[in-house]
Amino acid sequence: MPARPRKRWTVALIAAAVLTLGCGALPDPALPEESASPPAAPQTTPTAKVDGTKTVGEFQEDAKDAVGLAELYWSAVFKASDVTFRPVSAIRPYRDNGELACGREPIPAENAVYCPAGDFIAYDADWAVTAFRRIGDAFVFYLLGHEYAHAVQARLGIEHRYGIDHELQADCMAGAYLGDSVRRGDLNLDKGDLDEFRSGLLAVGDPEDQPWFAPESHGTVAQRTDAFFSGYEKSLKACDLS
Repeated sequence: MPARPRKRWTVALIAAAVLTLGCGALPDPALPEESASPPAAPQTTPTAKVDGTKTVGEFQEDAKDAVGLAELYWSAVFKASDVTFRPVSAIRPYRDNGELACGREPIPAENAVYCPAGDFIAYDADWAVTAFRRIGDAFVFYLLGHEYAHAVQARLGIEHRYGIDHELQADCMAGAYLGDSVRRGDLNLDKGDLDEFRSGLLAVGDPEDQPWFAPESHGTVAQRTDAFFSGYEKSLKACDLS
């Protein structure tokens, strides 16, 4: 899922929603053969690369591209409304449960989060690489696109009474970011990438018997898939940002 060069899984209501969890853990993940070190700071313009391998190096490039593309996309969206866009302060991979904290709350293993308290996105590197190897590179763009959507929600002052509504809106916004980037020519979809999006959503959906009003609820597979592809196909107008 290479980005083209250009010229030009649940709101955890912990400590008053200081920590926003993006995606639930995959079942019983095996640790990758290589550990993922922190990716380099994202470039403003994503770079093209060879796609289709499963190395940590490719994961790091995909993560860098996903963040760079999100910054490019949301900067253009804000500029169209004459609003200055401020990128997230940092992207912080971690490896152990509680290695990083959001405010005073430790960030759990096998997850990805946006932390409003420090304005950073963090993800469990070993877990993310395992998901990348199981599902494909499209999952990386979805995962970081979802967390970046939470950062945008924070910038817009968007709040919801129920965590599930916040999460499904972030799924829609991630879909819009990816769909619009494809239509604009900033991102190439390889064969099978749409199926990888569906597989990623299948992996992070809530169990069917989980109460929708539970603070940790993100939405069922059907709800998350519908939200994501509504944004993907209809752009931000499907995401109720008004």
